[in-house]
Amino acid sequence: MALTRPERYDIKDSNIALLGSDLEKRVRERAGDKESAWEDAGKEPGLRIWRIENFHVVPWPEKNNGLFYDGDSYIVLHTYKKSADSDALAHDLHFWLGENTTQDEAGTAAYKTVELDDHLHGAPVQYREVQDNESNRFLSYFPKFQCLKGGVATGFHHVTDPPPLDLNKLYRISASKSGSLTALVIREVAPVQANLRKGDVFVLDKGSKVLQFNTKASVGKEKFKAAEFVQSLVDARQGQCSVTVYDEGGAGSGVFLGEFGDGTTLQPEANDTVHTETTNPTLFRLSDATGQVVFEQTKPVSFDSLVSSDVFLLDDSSNPDGPAVFVWLGRESSLNERRLAGEYAQRFLYDNHLGERSAVPVITMREGDEAPQFLKIFA
Repeated sequence: MALTRPERYDIKDSNIALLGSDLEKRVRERAGDKESAWEDAGKEPGLRIWRIENFHVVPWPEKNNGLFYDGDSYIVLHTYKKSADSDALAHDLHFWLGENTTQDEAGTAAYKTVELDDHLHGAPVQYREVQDNESNRFLSYFPKFQCLKGGVATGFHHVTDPPPLDLNKLYRISASKSGSLTALVIREVAPVQANLRKGDVFVLDKGSKVLQFNTKASVGKEKFKAAEFVQSLVDARQGQCSVTVYDEGGAGSGVFLGEFGDGTTLQPEANDTVHTETTNPTLFRLSDATGQVVFEQTKPVSFDSLVSSDVFLLDDSSNPDGPAVFVWLGRESSLNERRLAGEYAQRFLYDNHLGERSAVPVITMREGDEAPQFLKIFA
């Protein structure tokens, strides 16, 4: 009998339940209570990545840093010095969910992130990252971020494997700016007209030929990095393919668009297609005294409203410059509240933002270790 892939995790329709759930029991049965992967985690500055494979946490090769597959879930730990003159370490802890990851993989990543946070004594700032909605903080770790189709359950091929010459793959290439850093973002998308939008650079890989298309609104760095990416494809085939570069509105640009059907045109930029109302940040106090999680709106949005014995949620999901939902854990909040913080935020999004905001980053922090983005809002 053929094996079937476990059910896909849909961020818009799912509400992760971990502690006390059947998923938690399966994770414990498969991986045991003591996770060997955490033994040296967070002891030195640097970046560590693990992929979830069959309920287990498996180290991701350092040479693949920045490479993610849409069928997988990953845990990423960034450890750094709080200041140049101090030996004290700080941590950013992310779990990343590909759009085609399974429910088991997504839940295991979330659960294991809490476990690693416990191992580091609650010091990290936690981030839930969803494909295509990554935080600027996450993307800033990678000079080149690549999201390709495939995954551990699909028998994917590494990009270092010699590819066949009968392909039809489309890559969208853009630049993501975080402070003074600019990261190159390469996403493999379905080769259809709907994914061709203004403002980006596209690479169509046909195997025996590679076509690069520069839209008018794309920036020079995107074009340059796209050319580097194209060269990497050519090198992997030992030169057995041709390369053609087209500019929107230039000679021959219709040849590229014609690969997607007659009458193909570019779609508006992503920012032009979203008309969600922008609202000011909203603060809620979380209460589970009744046995159900209740979100009580609190005013004003200021540090004076935060109480050390409670947990608060700050909804800034409509911020066009960096949407996020923050969970602030008072230093006197209960252990159960701290461990369930991610579930609380997921439930809030599930109940209030079905649709495009469901996948915004969720950032969880403890009192005294707030994320800069959170502090900026209160400032």
